[in-house]
Amino acid sequence: MKFIDEATITVRAGNGGKGCVSFRRERYIPKGGPDGGDGGKGGDVILTATSRKRTLQHFQFRRDFKAGNGRGGLGQQKTGRGGDDLIIEVPPGTLVRNADTGEILKDLRESGDTYPVAKGGRGGQGNKRFATSVNRTPRFAQPGEPGDILTLGLELKLLADVGIIGLPNAGKSTLISAVSSAKPKVADYPFTTLNPTLGVVKTGWGEPFVMADIPGLIKGAASGAGLGMRFLRHIERSGILLHLVDAAAVDPDDPLSGYETINRELALYNETLSEKPQIVVLNKLDMPGAEEGAERFRSAAPDIKVQTISAMTGTGIAELLSLIVRSLGRDGN
Repeated sequence: MKFIDEATITVRAGNGGKGCVSFRRERYIPKGGPDGGDGGKGGDVILTATSRKRTLQHFQFRRDFKAGNGRGGLGQQKTGRGGDDLIIEVPPGTLVRNADTGEILKDLRESGDTYPVAKGGRGGQGNKRFATSVNRTPRFAQPGEPGDILTLGLELKLLADVGIIGLPNAGKSTLISAVSSAKPKVADYPFTTLNPTLGVVKTGWGEPFVMADIPGLIKGAASGAGLGMRFLRHIERSGILLHLVDAAAVDPDDPLSGYETINRELALYNETLSEKPQIVVLNKLDMPGAEEGAERFRSAAPDIKVQTISAMTGTGIAELLSLIVRSLGRDGN
């Protein structure tokens, strides 16, 4: 299924029901007075985050949503029935904006978070409400008030404990498929991953954690190059970043060029991203020249602690997972 992380929808709360103009017509009461009831309130539109939704895919073919209108008031001072509320489900991590103003209305971060985004109109008052000593038989009532109408911009930011970053073809998809049940597309060419992938990693010695495979970044990503800033947003909510480097592709003349390119793009997009904790991982140790590339990287950056793995063969994976669990504080200590 295609990963959809943005959507624009229009929500309409229900209109209030109109008030009733009515007069008592009862046996033995020859001079019945006004008894028109109030109209019912219009239904609200409520957004709720639920783990049943993982993307915004369900908004691709339906973009207009309307709650129920309130019913009109009735005689004998009976209030009309209120309109049904409309509950719209979104995945956890959905940022809600007013599409017309850009204002952030709500950040639905966790499953169970709710937000009444559009209020239903109030019901109109029936003619009973307008009876006075001067006007004992008012022949008018209020119309119901209209409900709110809003155009919303929905933006999904993945909620992951660990975000895997790196240049295209660094082996991110291979790694997440090796440590979780996620099955992203894996191939030997750049931009294999076109959509973010989430995987739950269970190590057996600590709490499970969620890992996100973010599509490869390139120079200029913060300005929209390649897959660009469309997916940079998904890194923002990761607790730590797993910076994957293809050890077999380390440039002999500039061993840190790829590593520094990624960090530069993170800082350009959002300075706080460059301050997130990183675990630097040299991958593809099973490939020719990888050991030499890893040594060149270490020599160029002696202050950077690196892990070496082969996501393809599993070498070093257990040690890496143990480090991640400790870094997340999930080891129970």
